[in-house]
Amino acid sequence: MSETKNKNKFIRLLSYSGNYKYLTILGCILSALSAICLLIPFIYIWEVVNALLQVAPDFAKAQNLESYAFSAFFYAVLGIALNFFGLMGTHLSAFKNEKNMKDAAMNHLLTLPLGYFSTHTSGGLRKVIDFSTAKTEGFLAHNLFDLVGAIVTPIVFLILLFSFDLILGLVCLIPIILCFIFMYPMFSKESQNIMVQYQEYLEKMNGEAVEYVRGIPVTKAFQQSVYSFKNFIKAIKNYGKFSSEYSLSTQLPMTSFVVSINGFFALLIPAGILLAGAVVDVKFFANFMFYVIFTPLCAVMMNKIMTVSQDWMLASYALDGIEAILNEKPLVEAANPQKPKNHSIEFEGVFFDYEDTDSDEHILNDVNLKINENDSVALVGPSGGGKTTIASLIPRFWDVGEGSIKIGDVDVRDISTEELMENISFVFQNTTLFKDSIYNNVAIGRKGASREEVREALSLAQCDDIIDELPQGIDTVIGTEGTYLSGGQQQRIALARAILKDAPIIILDEATALADPENEYMIQKAISEITKDKTVIMIAHRLSTVKNVDKIYVIEKGRIVEEGNHDSLVENEGLYSRMWDEFNQSIQWKVKSEVI
Repeated sequence: MSETKNKNKFIRLLSYSGNYKYLTILGCILSALSAICLLIPFIYIWEVVNALLQVAPDFAKAQNLESYAFSAFFYAVLGIALNFFGLMGTHLSAFKNEKNMKDAAMNHLLTLPLGYFSTHTSGGLRKVIDFSTAKTEGFLAHNLFDLVGAIVTPIVFLILLFSFDLILGLVCLIPIILCFIFMYPMFSKESQNIMVQYQEYLEKMNGEAVEYVRGIPVTKAFQQSVYSFKNFIKAIKNYGKFSSEYSLSTQLPMTSFVVSINGFFALLIPAGILLAGAVVDVKFFANFMFYVIFTPLCAVMMNKIMTVSQDWMLASYALDGIEAILNEKPLVEAANPQKPKNHSIEFEGVFFDYEDTDSDEHILNDVNLKINENDSVALVGPSGGGKTTIASLIPRFWDVGEGSIKIGDVDVRDISTEELMENISFVFQNTTLFKDSIYNNVAIGRKGASREEVREALSLAQCDDIIDELPQGIDTVIGTEGTYLSGGQQQRIALARAILKDAPIIILDEATALADPENEYMIQKAISEITKDKTVIMIAHRLSTVKNVDKIYVIEKGRIVEEGNHDSLVENEGLYSRMWDEFNQSIQWKVKSEVI
């Protein structure tokens, strides 16, 4: 990827088309030829006008009119045909480019550690991939083709300017020079940076808008307005302020550009009148008519160059988004992968930070713990203490900064990703179910699982009551025809997936946090099934759920401050003891009402 980064950005973009890039090159050549062919009819129109003026008013004596008309028609049709085949080439290349770019991004995402997806939302990644490939596809399919034609037209125009009348040619050259002068600031590096900032403000506003829409039920329930979402309002105001300032900054150059591009007639007509008064010549009037007819075409091309340049800025920004994903480094796979000797877990002197820091304090600080095979342990402690981080390091969501994590006496970095994933099952607080059938959502736990095995896993996960209520049983598609599951029901489906996988190591991260009392009871029964003869790591705030585990580790500020079983920790009268007292008080709270 480093070699690619050093290449010209356009070459990098084109490289995603593979061999189809030659169709882009061919398309651009055909665009240039098409632009030339479509200009030739103007010459024949001038020949017709000149022939008619030479014999005026007896126009019947004009010669070669049919030949001129046929030639003009022939080159017009040829230009349109070349345009069509050129666009076919650029479109085929652009479609291949879009496919390859998406494939490259998606395939690279599969190599990234799971921790990457906890800091990059699926919606954000989808937007980057879809937006970027759509913008680059549009640029290669249409804009680049138009740009070549728009550049060739003024070049041919400059040649023709001085082929008919030197003075009129110089007059028409003045607006073109002014156009390029006024266009230059809008093509500068500073302008590109402004376009990047614009996209960032726009993305920030769009992201906050999504959060606002998701929070509308809460807003309405508490009779709040949009102004209660301060981040959304701030994003709107920042976007509006930036857009206004940018628009005002481009007011003078853009106005000057528009005036210049439409200034051909403002100079051409007075010059024509002055020259006509001094020189009465039929050929002069024919030349003058050519410039009157031809110059508006150049104005159109100049406008197109301006538009395409902005499209390139957007395509360039889009390419940066894709390359930002591709530049993310995957976890290094072991050169000689080893298999764990058993399913014990050990942390030795582990330090960890999500980002490089010079601080003496880390997210995790010198963590040492030992979990024997088939033991169940719990990680408890205040929120933000590092419990989930510890659990996430076991399957290599990230790699440790210092120290090591071992499974079965083998460093997890020396275990292949496939082997590691086969040995670990996860049940998270926020469950992800696909918009698919219950069967497919569970069967993903183990490749090749039969319907009977899926049904058994669902039964062990206490999902029988859920399946019985669904219109098509395990073939019911979640999210269609009003079929939705509560948080607790989704959690049980996720547990069925983990039961089906039957991995020897189970990580449960707040598995009952979103469940109501009934679902919590069902989930606890399912957990008792999934954890039989397994190495289990549980993260929980409801201390009643971890009371009977083999060992409890109390985590605070990235450190293990206490460890032991429930009874010994309560007797120590430390942090766990205080947490246990507070938990018992909370479950005894009652909502009291006074009748007046």
